[in-house]
Amino acid sequence: MSRRADPIAPRKTPRQARAQATYAAVLQAAAHILTEQGRGALTTNRIAERAGVSIGSLYQYFPSKEAILADLLRGMRREMLADIEAAAAACGGLNLRALTEALIRASVRHHAQAPDLARVLEQVELELPGDPETARIEAQLRDLLAAALADRGVPGPTVAAQDLAAITKGITDEAARAGETDLDFVIARAVRAVHGYLGL
Repeated sequence: MSRRADPIAPRKTPRQARAQATYAAVLQAAAHILTEQGRGALTTNRIAERAGVSIGSLYQYFPSKEAILADLLRGMRREMLADIEAAAAACGGLNLRALTEALIRASVRHHAQAPDLARVLEQVELELPGDPETARIEAQLRDLLAAALADRGVPGPTVAAQDLAAITKGITDEAARAGETDLDFVIARAVRAVHGYLGL
């Protein structure tokens, strides 16, 4: 397995089941530390200890804690893309109002799965070097939204997709910060804001 020069890329991809378990344990341990103690407590030694692996095993896969953070962020983006793709596919020929409500519901529920981790990773992303894979996933998400809007006659669908994602994310993030747990109420507010933007 060749090492990649990118400082936030994994050193190698695990193939064997045992290696995959180690890789996953490292990511899970890092996620727990981030949500329970904050980013300041995150070190490779603590991650290895929490994961139950040696520091050498951790470094086989990740050159730094930043690489671990970047991989957590990639995973979050991949899951979000999968959730939105599934919601969009399920909408079929539904109108714009129904489509946007379904996509907002999928987005809010995705963020609600691990709101504390999502919030930390969003902050971390601003500090990490640019990552081509994360950028590619985000571009796929924008293209998917823009295509769905274009199919329903929304003018300037690319800009509209960016704006609608920002509106939904802003409302969801603030609700999470405030400790809100009524997802239906959060969804209803996001839907109202998005429909207002679209003039529905």
